[in-house]
Amino acid sequence: MDATLTTLADHANAADAEPVWPAASWAALREAGVLGWAIPCEFGGAGLGSLELLAGSERLAGACLTTCFILSQRDAAVRRIRDSGNESLGRELLPPLARGETFTTVGLSQLTTSRQHTKPALAARPDGSAVALDGFMPWVTGAPQADYFITGAVLDDGRQILAALPADLAGVTVGRPLDLMALEGSLTAEVRCDGVRLDRRWLLAGPAEKVMATGRGGTGGLETSCLALGLPGAAVDYLTAEAASRPELRKGADQLEKSRQLLRQEMHQLARQAGVTADAAAALRARANSLVLRATQAALTAAKGAGFLRSHPAQRWARQALFFLVWSCPRPAAEAMLSYFSSAGDDLCP
Repeated sequence: MDATLTTLADHANAADAEPVWPAASWAALREAGVLGWAIPCEFGGAGLGSLELLAGSERLAGACLTTCFILSQRDAAVRRIRDSGNESLGRELLPPLARGETFTTVGLSQLTTSRQHTKPALAARPDGSAVALDGFMPWVTGAPQADYFITGAVLDDGRQILAALPADLAGVTVGRPLDLMALEGSLTAEVRCDGVRLDRRWLLAGPAEKVMATGRGGTGGLETSCLALGLPGAAVDYLTAEAASRPELRKGADQLEKSRQLLRQEMHQLARQAGVTADAAAALRARANSLVLRATQAALTAAKGAGFLRSHPAQRWARQALFFLVWSCPRPAAEAMLSYFSSAGDDLCP
């Protein structure tokens, strides 16, 4: 695992700054067996438990958030396939995913954002033995690399479906990667569907009113908070190393590390429970967001002018921390962060 983390860290700046697939980092994950972590043993994976997955993802996020973000979206797709109950699709798709021979990702934000209250971004209608899809998926990570998209669409009656969408079907078009302020190598793009005819054998769930809430793959999990906890690890490690020759940094580094350990304990405790409530997940997410912002800003401050250079990781950590304010951030967590921003630092004001 140490060699894998070293490879990821060596390529982390390039993976963040360039809209190019992080091939070397992804190959390192494949060679280390990471791509099988979330896949059951019967499909050729490692079948790791939730605590093992969280611990592993936290370490990966500290080495290269861009690569770990891609992995998180791929694993979210894996969970949808794994937990769908569509055994034939599971047998077909999961083994090559475990071996790293194929790549899948999720295109589901159209079902989980404000778009769901207006005209559906991606609409579905019955078409004989198939389902016709028209519209778009606005945020799809790793889209140009995908062999399959795990996506959701809305029927005329308001019910929703989840499906595995082969990328090579007629009418599927992947747009140019979005110009992001960080994580450029994630190749996040819009995917359009124009009269796509999808055979019903690709359906994973639904029709249902709130299909994202069905099964074990629903929203509100801990994976996003895990990455928000992993990135501060790199910043805290940097501060700790600097404190060896700059004693004034020791207190701050120790306080941030203590916060990280407490949040990790809370996250693992929640993972041991039978189910994680939305409120508990949102509360943890808000605290993880606060930590990732504080730790990365502290590292940038300690790095001084050198940290503002593109070659220094502190600038990357600081920019990447902002991603957690907009990525899959539930309303309670967003409101908590707005409250934090409006009051934090009042004691420094005259």
